Amino acid sequence: MTDPYRVVPLEAPPNCTVAVPGSKSITNRALITAALAPGVSRLENVLVADDTEAMIGALTELGIDVDLDSSVARATVHGKGGAIDSASLVIDARQSGTTGRFVSALAALGSSPVVVDGHQQLRARPINDLVVALRALGVVVDELREKGRLPLRITGPILEDHVSMPGGVSSQFVSALMMAGAMPGLSISLTTDPVSRPYLDMTASVMRAFGASADVSDRTWTVHGGYVPVDGYMIEPDASAASYFFAAAAITGGRVRVDGLGLSSTQGDLEFVKVLEQMGAHVTIADDHTVVTGGELHGIDVDMRHISDTAPTMAVVAAFADGPTTVTGIGFVRGKESDRIAGPIDQLGRCGVIGRVESDGFTITPKQMPHGASIETYDDHRMAMAFSILGLRTPGIEIRDPECVRKTFPGYFDTLDELR
Repeated sequence: MTDPYRVVPLEAPPNCTVAVPGSKSITNRALITAALAPGVSRLENVLVADDTEAMIGALTELGIDVDLDSSVARATVHGKGGAIDSASLVIDARQSGTTGRFVSALAALGSSPVVVDGHQQLRARPINDLVVALRALGVVVDELREKGRLPLRITGPILEDHVSMPGGVSSQFVSALMMAGAMPGLSISLTTDPVSRPYLDMTASVMRAFGASADVSDRTWTVHGGYVPVDGYMIEPDASAASYFFAAAAITGGRVRVDGLGLSSTQGDLEFVKVLEQMGAHVTIADDHTVVTGGELHGIDVDMRHISDTAPTMAVVAAFADGPTTVTGIGFVRGKESDRIAGPIDQLGRCGVIGRVESDGFTITPKQMPHGASIETYDDHRMAMAFSILGLRTPGIEIRDPECVRKTFPGYFDTLDELR
């Protein structure tokens, strides 16, 4: 793909059904839970992308065979019932946060040291809360370069059945302990309200599908083993990936439908369409599909702490509203693949859109229509996908480093062209 990638504005509003790949979040959780089950599981509609390939590579290094048939999006996992077969190895989580965090907890089920490392971008992301929690459970964790950062050397096993930890930095830390901790049995008490709460509910849902129990209250999560293999576990389309196409409908006055995402979805990011509805889009969420149709967009105030991955997309949509939009509750996204508060404000500024960084979010104040610019993506797939939507209405938008979308959606730009 040419770098930079020039987005060509649409000649007419879209009216189409878009197919998006399987959920990254569910795929990586299902891979972990299938690995913990004693026997063969088959996962259908798995996402085939860098993040999920990183997880498959990590499980393979831990002695768990995974056969991936990318032609039909199927993964066959030969689970080992929680047995971790490793002998002082190094796992490369690449740029995958879920892989780095989930596998760090998974490695604690064994008694041999495992080093979990990753790309420099992943090394820069915080993991200290998980480190502290693992140590409280009796796991030996050595920080090999910097406090609270990868690489970590982890030597299990887990010796305790209860741990307290904050929930305000990343839900992935809690999810990691939920899935691995279910093997010996674990109670997790959160000392602060969790961010991205729907992801914890998703983790519990996937665990239950594979036979484990997960009892949930506001701040206490009690998990027990009992994982069993599942033949034909179906993964829903990725709601985060779908959000870009729903946003495209909202800003162009078009209509976009995504099948497979509906009222029974376990993904919190589907709530993004309700934010679009608050702004003036028309939304239908049916049992097995969701439709967004654009309308006149209005500025709103919205707390996005539970759907923070869609914040860069929200910034782009807000540029086309008739008044200011303020997003709150997302201060923690500064520690994602990039600073997802400052980044969107800086790049919208290049396009002539006024924005302001707030303590826990941002405010977008549209005064004029955006103009063309070359967009810096910071090697962040969500920045690339969000700002490509800007180019559907704004001539002259170029996306630098477009290949970064391979992290979660390798075919993104081809799918974007289907709106034409």
